[in-house]
Parts: sequence; C-alpha cells; structure tokens
Amino acid sequence: MSTFEPKIMAFLCNWCSYVAADAAGVSRFTQQANVRVVRVFCSGMVDPSYVVKALASGADGVLVAGCFPGDCHYIAGNIKALRRAPLLGRLLAELGVEKERFRLEWIAASDSGPYARIMNELVDTIRKLGPYKKPRPGVVPLVRSGHAEAGEAVSGGAAGKN
Repeated sequence: MSTFEPKIMAFLCNWCSYVAADAAGVSRFTQQANVRVVRVFCSGMVDPSYVVKALASGADGVLVAGCFPGDCHYIAGNIKALRRAPLLGRLLAELGVEKERFRLEWIAASDSGPYARIMNELVDTIRKLGPYKKPRPGVVPLVRSGHAEAGEAVSGGAAGKN
C-alpha cells in the first residue's frame, strides 16, 4: 500500500516570501519536497480563481504568502489579499473544500526558518486530511441552501432540476 504524498501549490510574493523560500533552500533547511512554487509579483494579484483552479487541477492544498501588511512593495496589495481570504474561505467551504487546504501567510524576506516550518506544517496537515477529492462534474454541494439539507448534493447544478 502506497502512502499519500500531498501536492501543495504555493503562490509566493516576489519581494518577500519567494526570497525567504530561496534563503531556506540556500541555508539547507529541511523541507518536504511536496511544494510547487509559483512566483507572483504580489500576493494581492492572486485571484481567488487561481486557488480554485489549483485545487481543480490536482493540488491537495494551496498557500498564498506575501509581505507583512505595511511592507508591500505595491503599497496595499497584501491588504487586498487579506480582504479576499475570508471570502475565498467561504467560497471554498461552499465548494466542499476543508478550510485547512487553503492558507494565507505573511513571510518576510528574512524569515527563511519560519518559511520552512510553515511549509512542513502545511504538508503534514494536508497529509493527515488525505487527498483532495474533487466533486463529480454536475454535482454541486449545498452548504447553506433551503433546497437541500446541509451536506447533500444536488445533480445538474441547480436545486430541483435534473
């Protein structure tokens, strides 16, 4: 029996988080090899659809990491990411995604040790959750709807229509 190895997609800010990731590698901090990094100019440019697409494309978890609020090279990009995170969390919950599969973190350029720790913790958390199971096409989980009980799925994408 093979053991599950999660795939994590990490969107890292070019100016802080990506620098920390590079420094963690140069410093030879122990990191699990389950993370695929996408360098973005700012955490604020990570559209929620990128997170949904990563999960739909086979990622078991997604991390968005940026500069600490107040340190953004684009003035308020990380504040934009901070405002989007709760909305994205609710959207993912509506889609049946466990909240532990998405994480927003602030990682400074000098935080190579904390970067490695965060990545290892995320991989371990996702490993315990198991693989992300995409909903079958045409099945929409209803979490807060008057059309079905919480947790029931309705085929055809609309309640009451098949």
